[in-house]
Amino acid sequence: MHFSESNLLKQLPEQFFASLVAKVNTKVAAGEDVINLGQGNPDMPTPDYIVKAMQEATGRSADHKYSPFRGEMRFKEAIADFYRTEYGVTLDLNSEVAILAGSKIGLVELPLALMNPGETLLLPNPGYPDYLSGAVLGQVNVTRIPLKEANDFLIDYQAIPNDVSQQAKFLYMNYPNNPTGAVATAPFYKDTVAFAEEHQVGIVSDFAYGAIGFDGNQPLSFLQTAGAKSVGIETYTFSKTFNMAGWRVGFAVGNADMIAALNLIQDHLFVSIFPAIQDAAIAALAQRKQRTDAVGQLQAVYESRRNAFINAVRSFNWEPYVPKGAFYVLMPVPKGYTSAQFAELLLNRANVAVADASGFGDAGEGYVRVGLTITEDRLVEAANRIKALNLF
Repeated sequence: MHFSESNLLKQLPEQFFASLVAKVNTKVAAGEDVINLGQGNPDMPTPDYIVKAMQEATGRSADHKYSPFRGEMRFKEAIADFYRTEYGVTLDLNSEVAILAGSKIGLVELPLALMNPGETLLLPNPGYPDYLSGAVLGQVNVTRIPLKEANDFLIDYQAIPNDVSQQAKFLYMNYPNNPTGAVATAPFYKDTVAFAEEHQVGIVSDFAYGAIGFDGNQPLSFLQTAGAKSVGIETYTFSKTFNMAGWRVGFAVGNADMIAALNLIQDHLFVSIFPAIQDAAIAALAQRKQRTDAVGQLQAVYESRRNAFINAVRSFNWEPYVPKGAFYVLMPVPKGYTSAQFAELLLNRANVAVADASGFGDAGEGYVRVGLTITEDRLVEAANRIKALNLF
């Protein structure tokens, strides 16, 4: 017997990173020394204190049972304490916190939980490709909002046509930003709240890279802004802050109506996540000295890698957009090439894989994204291989 995918699944966008991974794996299998700068998968290990907490938790029989559908209350308490101490934000444990098996789940679920087919979702362009997956599954319309280097890749609310603003139900934003490395400012977040209130648009802040800021600057949480909880939520993941990408744990906090909807859809899709992982996540947040030390070391490594790569490419006049956060460097494509053509050329002639930024939206055309999730010496070697092509 043959069974076809549903029409809905057939509408899903192609996984952007799948083709890049396949190309890299093909060259590696052929014995090529490929330097992969196209990935966003942290290369450093999870801090020891979290691993030890997980080992202890797996030995407790209580952690072998189902978790409550909406997660362990002790985990929510740790999240609330983290937001209070880190950002000065107070959260109600019962109504303003949702446990997620990674923040991607919340971002993809939200259109199904809070939108009706045909309603409009505003998405950043360029932006995380999987935002589109949620839009397709929720059968909602999408309007892409261009992010421009001239505006430090911040959303320009004045440039959004009034009819688009009036039609929109939700807006996603992501700072520190993937793929640009841009960070939000306090005035920008204040403008975001004002836009949301004026047009009755819900805000979803994807704070995946919230712990990674450079040059002594700590990224701001959207919820630190006056009025933010009345208009939106923020999603947070342990993947980037604690190198826990494979652990699949995160959360959403903020507006009670939005959190209730996320919790309700998850009641029907999941039975929360493995309690031992929740206990490890509690340790990650609650052991403050270890957390501060681990995050500080992480920031220092990424900043050193950023500086080494930027210095290397500037030596042959390839000028980047200097990121203030996240762990990416956005690089302009030389004249005569599209982003896809240039990425293909680097892979084929230099064995350097980068992400074609047009895969994040057509406003990414003209750039490639370099990931800093590889050692400093390999980043410099990649720059030297590109320099040898004499394209600049």
